Amino acid sequence: MIQLLVISIIRIITSTFFRRIDVVGLDNVPADGAIIFAGNHPNALMDGWLLTAKCGRWPLYFVANAKLWKYRLLAPILNATGAVPVYRREEHDGDSDNQQAFETLYGVIESGNCMGIFPEGVSHAESKILKLKTGAARIALTVSARGNTSVRIIPCGLNYIHRHRFRSQVLIEFGPPINIDADWVAAYREDNQATVRKLTDHLAQALAAVTLNAPDWRTLRFTQTARRLYKPSSVILSPGDYVKLTRRFVERYDEFASDPEMQVLQRAVEDYQARLDMLGLKDYQLRKPITLGDAFRKIVIRALTMLALLPLAIPGALLHLPVGWIAAAVGERFSYEMDDIATLKVFATILLLPILYLIIAILIGVNFGFWWSLAAMVGLTFSFFASVRLIEAEAGLFVSILSVLRLARLGSEVDDLRATRTALVTEVRALVDRMVDPGTVRMFTGKDFRQ
Repeated sequence: MIQLLVISIIRIITSTFFRRIDVVGLDNVPADGAIIFAGNHPNALMDGWLLTAKCGRWPLYFVANAKLWKYRLLAPILNATGAVPVYRREEHDGDSDNQQAFETLYGVIESGNCMGIFPEGVSHAESKILKLKTGAARIALTVSARGNTSVRIIPCGLNYIHRHRFRSQVLIEFGPPINIDADWVAAYREDNQATVRKLTDHLAQALAAVTLNAPDWRTLRFTQTARRLYKPSSVILSPGDYVKLTRRFVERYDEFASDPEMQVLQRAVEDYQARLDMLGLKDYQLRKPITLGDAFRKIVIRALTMLALLPLAIPGALLHLPVGWIAAAVGERFSYEMDDIATLKVFATILLLPILYLIIAILIGVNFGFWWSLAAMVGLTFSFFASVRLIEAEAGLFVSILSVLRLARLGSEVDDLRATRTALVTEVRALVDRMVDPGTVRMFTGKDFRQ
């Protein structure tokens, strides 16, 4: 019962923090049997919450760093979600005993349940997957060799768009399962160290296929800008398609990075992006001229949306916005790493909202009675979600007005940038046609580009 309550809360948290969560490859997750979910780890505890909410299997027991249990407020949540503490050797001078933890995990798997693990061993903010630890492979092979159950490893790719930003987007991609069959078990019994390393390398390749990896952030930024220039403006892509297209750009860049034409294009694209950044503009604002009528229509629609939400949102906004500001400040100020900002924001909100609701419920209950107190709690819940929508509408309205003012004020600079963009679009598409793998199924047709 407690676990069902916890997973329900986790689903509410993730659906609230992220505006859109896309899941690809859920059909690769078996409906029963022992599974090890192995994912990349770019966003601290948020990674585990997303897999818990969206993997389709429960209970899901996660391997977690034992040091997290030192935080008194965090320990009960970890225990309620079935997390298993593991000591990292590098944090204990190589002197750590995880035998009991591994026995617990063996029992979880042999009972036909699921465990989750992040083989990189640490959450990080790098542009690519780190070298994997061998724990996931070792657990899978050890359990399979014991002969009590068959084990499958599911590679899980967590691809964030602005990972620490409230109401952003994320793509979760589940790859084809890695079956630990009789061949793997026989090889493990013959040479366990070599087989563990081989399976770890195989898992690394599977994870690379469901995540976005670039050698450095400069390369990733260039390929993302080039992808935006390449994509026809008439086509709307899902987050999954965006990641897939960017992955193709990164792969071809890796192969042709030393090509003179590629180097010239990269310098031109980076200069274009730098000019956009300096003027505070986005690439999509230059795709076509924005008429005053179009801009006014968007502003009116967003303003009307705000007005429609105001009656329900205002009471909650007065209470929830300060909580949001405090949570944002906590995330930005007390984060030691870029990858745990979202987690800190969520934890601050989880801690502050119940306290706030409890105080309000007590005050109303004392003065007006229990039923009014209950009604206030229900009303605040609805008002919270209305406040979230109001913030989105407000942000959209602000961006629309700011965009119109910038485009009108910059005038000749915008015209020059738009001409630069048109030339770059032609160059990027021509280079793609020359360097694309002939066997690749193209995402866009000639008709898409003509439109």
